[in-house]
Amino acid sequence: MEYTLLRLIHVGTVYVTFVLFVLRGVWMMLDSPRLSARWVRILPHVNDTVLLVAAIGMLVVASINPLEQPWLLAKIAGLIAYVVLGSLALRRGRSKGRRVAAFFAALLVFAYILAVGVTKQVLPGIV
Repeated sequence: MEYTLLRLIHVGTVYVTFVLFVLRGVWMMLDSPRLSARWVRILPHVNDTVLLVAAIGMLVVASINPLEQPWLLAKIAGLIAYVVLGSLALRRGRSKGRRVAAFFAALLVFAYILAVGVTKQVLPGIV
C-alpha cells in the first residue's frame, strides 16, 4: 500500500479516535447508559486497530526504525500513557472524580501525541 494512503487512513482514524473518546468521556460524566452499548464497546477498538496497522504500515513502507527516531519513541510513550489514562477514565477509575481527572489528562496526552506527530519533535514548540 502507498505511504500517502496509509497516512490518510492513519490521520482519519486519529480524528475518529478523538471523537469517540470525547463522546465516551461525556457519557461517563453524565452516567449515560449509552456508554454500555455494544457498538460503543467495539467500534473504538476496531478503529484503534486500523490506526495502529496504518502507523506500522507507514513505518514499513518508509523503512523507518522507530527506535532510531526520538519523536516516534515519544509518540509511543505518549500512546502508552493515553491508553492507561483512557482506561482509568472510562473503566478503571475508582471514583467519578478520578475518572474525570484521568479523562482530561488523557486529552492533554492526546494533544501532545498530535503535536509530536505534526512537528516531529519530542518537545513541540521548543527549538
